Amino acid sequence: MSTDMKTIGVLTSGGDSPGMNAAIRGVVRTAITLGMKVVGVRRGFQGLIDNDHEHMTGRSVSEIIQRGGTILYTARSDEFMTRAGQEAAAKTCRELNLDALVIIGGDGSFKGAADLSDLGINVMCIPGTIDQDISCTEYTIGFDTAVNTAMEAIDKIRDTSTSHERCSIIEVMGRHNGQIALWCGIANGAEEILLPENYDYNEQKIVENIIKSRKKGKRHHIIINAEGVGDSEKMAKRLEAATGISARATILGYMQRGGNPSCKDRVYASIMGAMAVEAVSQGKKNRVIARVKGEFVDIDLKEGLAMEKKFPQEYYRISKQLDRVKEN
Repeated sequence: MSTDMKTIGVLTSGGDSPGMNAAIRGVVRTAITLGMKVVGVRRGFQGLIDNDHEHMTGRSVSEIIQRGGTILYTARSDEFMTRAGQEAAAKTCRELNLDALVIIGGDGSFKGAADLSDLGINVMCIPGTIDQDISCTEYTIGFDTAVNTAMEAIDKIRDTSTSHERCSIIEVMGRHNGQIALWCGIANGAEEILLPENYDYNEQKIVENIIKSRKKGKRHHIIINAEGVGDSEKMAKRLEAATGISARATILGYMQRGGNPSCKDRVYASIMGAMAVEAVSQGKKNRVIARVKGEFVDIDLKEGLAMEKKFPQEYYRISKQLDRVKEN
């Protein structure tokens, strides 16, 4: 075995998302193909601090591409938020002789990656989050699966909502970003979409819309509510009291994080994992693998973090156009 063989580490951090395993597989198998050694770090940045790792082989990632979650586990680390924790993590990277550390996660994970890069660690970032809220990329691993999981659940809730002639509030994930709610609102033909980016908290307007729809013969009223707006249970009670129409809330919660990744998430995650390793082999440092204008590219980490995330206002405008059609 050559003494100058490159060694890369790989970890998953923050909230899990379907497709992370496909990305891990892409990293490991591409690295082995290019003659590199791979160290898998368990439980994210906390695993770096605790020196919790394993040597990975091609067999380590067999039969995982179809699995949700992450075989490396994930955790949020308060200790890593401190300078001492970051220095301990960087020390582990040096002790393992890592030429690069591949970090799969969301915006918080990317900020952690930037902290490590400031300490001299070469990092390669892959966007993995169901929220699709990373500024520098139009795609994040897990969003496609999560939004399809939510869409299918909402279809089922619509059936029973129609049978009982009620108003249904379905709360989907998205604390600071309403992408899942927006996409489901359009895909499920919702009458209302409540997003943290632009909800005005005018419940009276919703009450009036429910009453108008019922007078026109509408037998149900579907409201998609983002987690960042929240208050779904209490909202349902208020709407029922104001309209006299039965209202129920359903919070989909963590079911949106799990499940077998979609074809898109498997393919895109595999490509991103492979590209991260190829960037290391080309001598690149501190990059993000991103999808920009339909193409996979690698961009500077700090430039990527400095970009402003733009909410798709055009999608929202069209959703309002579609939710209530004026009768002639």
